[in-house]
Amino acid sequence: MANSVSLIFRNPCFMPPVISWATAQAIKVLLNLIIKHRIDATRFIGAGGMPSAHSAFVCCLAFSCGLNYGFDSAYFAISAALAIVVMYDAAGVRRAAGKQAAKINNIIKHLMENKNVDFDDTGKQLKELLGHTPLEVFAGACLGTLMAFLFAL
Repeated sequence: MANSVSLIFRNPCFMPPVISWATAQAIKVLLNLIIKHRIDATRFIGAGGMPSAHSAFVCCLAFSCGLNYGFDSAYFAISAALAIVVMYDAAGVRRAAGKQAAKINNIIKHLMENKNVDFDDTGKQLKELLGHTPLEVFAGACLGTLMAFLFAL
């Protein structure tokens, strides 16, 4: 069992993406500190923001597979296809859901202010930061690709 765990930590296609994800999350915390002048530890695990940790993870995975097994391998093809789906979802579907949540939160706020309706879940807003802008996805993809190449050295 212990040997199996050590193999996971030495896997050249698993550890670089994990570290790439952690790096992206740390960058979010640092950017929040620089821009808002406060540390927000929730940025370590939260969705959304610059850069996309999802994109960093899947791009690092794809390029790690390509560098280790060849860019003509099934490993690269599968992980690249996964990366495309994840990045499309992050910038498309999840971003749209975040925009809808913002609109719904505004509607509820307006209705509650005008006393037109009473909600059981008063004070609980929908999470708005779900997806990414195309720039955040691109930055995450660049970070993941760079990390894959750095680990391959």
